[in-house]
Amino acid sequence: MKIEHIAIWSSDIDKLADFYIRYFDGQKGQRYHNPRKGFTSYFVAFEDGCRLEIMHRADIPASATDPIQQATGITHFAFDLATEAAVNEKTEELRAAGYQVIDGPRTTGDGYYESVVLDPENNRLELACVAGG
Repeated sequence: MKIEHIAIWSSDIDKLADFYIRYFDGQKGQRYHNPRKGFTSYFVAFEDGCRLEIMHRADIPASATDPIQQATGITHFAFDLATEAAVNEKTEELRAAGYQVIDGPRTTGDGYYESVVLDPENNRLELACVAGG
């Protein structure tokens, strides 16, 4: 069993999909639109088969969650970048592009080397590898 996809409500699905395509080599599927529900989405697929469903509906309010504070519920998802050097490079690439790095890179107590970056809509992303990789 594996996770097939993770869904994210977005205020700008094109901007968010383009972020995951540009920085994480995602492949954007066809735009889906259901005019009756006012729903639009893209799937962005990654090499390992996992996908993000990036969705928009005008009546979905912006998140009231502070992206820096932790809260119950899903708080992040992680990309395995395989090496510490790759984590460092991707972290600096995103920082240079203006994305907020809120932690790391660092080695965690559970054996990961990681950083945490906010995407264009303030979703937390872990850029990770097993420490020493």
